[in-house]
Amino acid sequence: MKPFIQQLPKVELHLHIEGSLEPELMFELAQRNQIEIPFRSPQQVREAYQFSNLQDFLDIYYQGANVLIHEQDFFDLTWAYLLRCQQDNVIHTEIFFDPQTHTARGIAFDTIINGISRALEQAKHQLGISSQLILCFLRHLSEEEALLTLEQALPYRDKIIGVGLDSSEQGNPPEKFMRVFAKAREAGFLTVAHAGEEGPAQNIRHAMALLQVQRVDHGVRCVEDATLVEQLIETRMPLTVCPLSNLKLNVFQEMAQHNVVTLLRQGLCVTINSDDPAYFGGYMTDNFLAVADAHPMTQAELAQFTLNAIEASFISDEEKQRLTQQVTDFMAQY
Repeated sequence: MKPFIQQLPKVELHLHIEGSLEPELMFELAQRNQIEIPFRSPQQVREAYQFSNLQDFLDIYYQGANVLIHEQDFFDLTWAYLLRCQQDNVIHTEIFFDPQTHTARGIAFDTIINGISRALEQAKHQLGISSQLILCFLRHLSEEEALLTLEQALPYRDKIIGVGLDSSEQGNPPEKFMRVFAKAREAGFLTVAHAGEEGPAQNIRHAMALLQVQRVDHGVRCVEDATLVEQLIETRMPLTVCPLSNLKLNVFQEMAQHNVVTLLRQGLCVTINSDDPAYFGGYMTDNFLAVADAHPMTQAELAQFTLNAIEASFISDEEKQRLTQQVTDFMAQY
């Protein structure tokens, strides 16, 4: 099954670009930009990647982001991730970025987006990987700050397909951001939101009803509400599930307990993604392998994760048909 998974075309819909900052690049950028970081070696950084909850992770995540200063830094970060996509046969990716993490440090919005966009454009031509960019609001900050970030994003409407909601779910429910999501929709942005990872199933309901999201990021706690599960099946509301991330943050204690395969077999539009791969120990192939190792699955079921992701992606119907054909052609070889 391993060669099949490695070669399977994949589509990633839940990836935080700042969460792909590998310790080696963190050190290289810290040196280049003369930034002090509280670690003496990449190995020491890896040892610090032990989290008991989401907040533990976020503390080190924001610390690592401090090394990103110049447009070239954001390019290098994004390009390193895209090379991993090539290695894992990711044919399309929809990337989250957190502008508030950087603008709060005095980094200009255009520095961030120009660096990331340049790498995405280069990957399209050199690696054949298509992509979309989604701006995430940090939910532990105020809605007023999110509204300001939305204003900053408006001139870059051609580069940003949608807006999302990430950071600490506890104590920051979807309803806190109703106004900014309404304004984002008015401006033509698509919407997604993290819900039902560390927060209850109710957050998934509210993300759908109040924020009118096109996708729910994570969503694994939907199983606490049988009626909600039925609704997710009926509406084909996509869930962008991140198995290794869920394990690392103790949402599940072991992969055998993870519900992503059960949800797939129930007919939900679930997808597999890597979330913050530098911190959670795995990119796309690693996540697929971890799930397949813990849950006996058919090749058709594994391919269904990609087909679901194509269906849930923010690309044209024509492009969806093209990518679906790629998966169909691949499956025909097996």
